[in-house]
Amino acid sequence: MNILVTGGAGFIGTNLIRKLLKDGHSLVSIDNYSTGLKDNHISGAVYIEGDISKYTMDDFNSLLGQYGNFDVVFHLAAIARIQPSFKRPIDSFETNALGTLKVAMFCVDSNTPLVYAGSSSHHGGRFKNPYTFSKDIGEDCVEMCRRVYGLKCNIARFYNVYGPNSLKSGDYCTLIGIWESKIENNLPLVIYGDGSKRRDFTHVNDIVNALVLMVYKDVWGETFELGRGKNYSVKEIAAAFNREVEYKDDKPGEVQETLCDYSLAKELLGWDPTIDIIDYIKEYNNRS
Repeated sequence: MNILVTGGAGFIGTNLIRKLLKDGHSLVSIDNYSTGLKDNHISGAVYIEGDISKYTMDDFNSLLGQYGNFDVVFHLAAIARIQPSFKRPIDSFETNALGTLKVAMFCVDSNTPLVYAGSSSHHGGRFKNPYTFSKDIGEDCVEMCRRVYGLKCNIARFYNVYGPNSLKSGDYCTLIGIWESKIENNLPLVIYGDGSKRRDFTHVNDIVNALVLMVYKDVWGETFELGRGKNYSVKEIAAAFNREVEYKDDKPGEVQETLCDYSLAKELLGWDPTIDIIDYIKEYNNRS
């Protein structure tokens, strides 16, 4: 297959491209490198520097002339994370909503199936923060294209993804990436609030396997919740790392608990996540 991945130099995109190349497919990535890294490039994939929020239909269509028709588009490009969105709400909307509409319309025009990376923050309410709002509008754009234009598509909501190639510095890090960086620099782990928030941490390999199964099994028109199906408090995760902890004031806009019901993915894809974060942390502690 000939596959386009937006955000292909990012955390999840890099792991997805690695898997798809291993399976023998041709890969093209578009990334503006705001959070993606050129160090993540994998031999065998084509990497294009570009911002999907600024792409025109002519820009998208030129890809077809250069690389041929795509069998599927994985749309992972986004301005991620909740806290930065409070300072950059317009940027979040332009990329996560308008950029998604552009990608979806390109898929409509080229008759290409689309997998859109939504967010589990959806369940906390779309008006909780600008990030969640923008990602929810992205979902609405994809669903509109399905209903109005017959787009073959899926929405995949990710739950607290961690694993190889995650960012370890900057505003767009995940909790696990931040804490691994703290450990590597002999600094205490920082907990915002009292540590009682519970998160469903999901390994990136499990996420990638679900995304690939959607295409391989040719299942479309669904919204898949992709998480481990088990959650831990932030305090429990800190205890597993067994490092010094520092407490700071809670952050706004975040939900108290995330917990995935992945029964639809299990039923339609035969997908079962296999990696538990406590086992991951034990292996990390043994290496560090």
